Amino acid sequence: MGSSTTGGLGGALGHLSALIYASTPTILLWTYIVFSFFFYVAIPSILHEILWYIYLALQTLTALSVSTEAMQAIRPAVKARRADRKARKEGWAELENGQEWPAIDVVLVAYLPNEQEIIMRQIRYALREINYPTSKLTINVVYNTPKPIEPVESELREMERAHPHLRVVKVPNSTSKADNINHFLTLDGCKGDIITLYDTDHYPDPNALRWVARRFLAGGVDIIQGRCCIYNYDETWVTRLVAAEFDMIYGVMHSGRAEVQGYGFFGGSNGHWNASLLRTLGMQKQMLTEDIDSSLRAIISGARIEYDLKVKSYELAPETMPALIKQRMRWAQGWTQVAFRHALPAVRRGAYSDDNGWRSRLGLFQLLVYRELYFYINTQLLMILVTSIIMCFPGRGLKQFFRDFGGFELSMWALGVNLICLFITICITLRNRSNFTRPLGIIAFGLLTPFYYSGVSFMSIFCHFREFIKFEKWNPTARSNKKP
Repeated sequence: MGSSTTGGLGGALGHLSALIYASTPTILLWTYIVFSFFFYVAIPSILHEILWYIYLALQTLTALSVSTEAMQAIRPAVKARRADRKARKEGWAELENGQEWPAIDVVLVAYLPNEQEIIMRQIRYALREINYPTSKLTINVVYNTPKPIEPVESELREMERAHPHLRVVKVPNSTSKADNINHFLTLDGCKGDIITLYDTDHYPDPNALRWVARRFLAGGVDIIQGRCCIYNYDETWVTRLVAAEFDMIYGVMHSGRAEVQGYGFFGGSNGHWNASLLRTLGMQKQMLTEDIDSSLRAIISGARIEYDLKVKSYELAPETMPALIKQRMRWAQGWTQVAFRHALPAVRRGAYSDDNGWRSRLGLFQLLVYRELYFYINTQLLMILVTSIIMCFPGRGLKQFFRDFGGFELSMWALGVNLICLFITICITLRNRSNFTRPLGIIAFGLLTPFYYSGVSFMSIFCHFREFIKFEKWNPTARSNKKP
């Protein structure tokens, strides 16, 4: 009886301890918000004004940086469209100088319980649509599952027997995407010169691998990251939001950043690796975003990563806000892990490029250090505005409200600059949008950007607190059965 009571008490205490542990990041986030509010209530007006100037300047510099990168994306976008039109008009001729197409191992990584509804369709699409010599192509379905999933697993084996260039690999004891990829890298019979990584919800553009092969044959590149587009745009308002965001990130910002800073980075899917480099580096399963971690380790090792707008794939966006939040929290905490681990060696070394020197170092500092600090800049700017509105605005006009902490004219100029930068970025995104996204969706996302990224900033700070207490919970992204 006594041992039973002791066991029950121990279980209750353990449950309470786990609850407190899981709640700690939330408590810390609310502490941060409440402290920020009362800090601006308590400080003298001169300090209020100084901090307002600092936040305003940093926000404006950030907006100018983003719009500069967006403008730099114009040239690669124009070149990509011209090359695509030429290939469609003239077709894909044989390679010059008697070259052969390099062998490519396409790796489709799947967590079967979460993706059993889409995996068969994705494989059939890859077998049918990928425009690449089958003698040089192996499609590898590398999956893990904690329990047998029938009839899907039997259908996978039947499909493997029917298609000589399809290989199905069930990874034993795997608990992550990194485990699946690392297991594949140890298998015999993998002879590809290039290893292409796709998540299960990705549908490669039929000609993507030909663009990849031609670029690798030209030399001077170790990894190519392609453009990811959202194809379930019309499902929900969340998918419309994410589709517009992806068009801005993958259609504009990544290519613009590569032009300005002289390097790209691998983002997890639609990535194409020199096979020997990937086997050397592998994936680190302890990292929440093992893809970004591998990208930074590649950069530090001297690998050359390029971003290519012609190399497209089409993927699913989360359809609900809870699914999106789970996905983004994992990404945010993963980025924090990578920043802590790689910021110093990456900034010290810089990325490989012909004479990019300080540009890549500054870019890596911005990507790994300033990016994490910006979440505090953004939220503090918001908190100083909220505090001032609550404390001062009801009895005063807008002009006097701004004069109290920095000057109406300067604030309006800064607001104007920020709006112009946002307008430029939206216009370039509209020109570079995918075939699935509609112009109104891009415009709506642009108008919501200040609110959206304020939410993202608070979420990222929450994930900083998660990383601080080493709270890790892997959440697979929910998948729908939407056809491309």
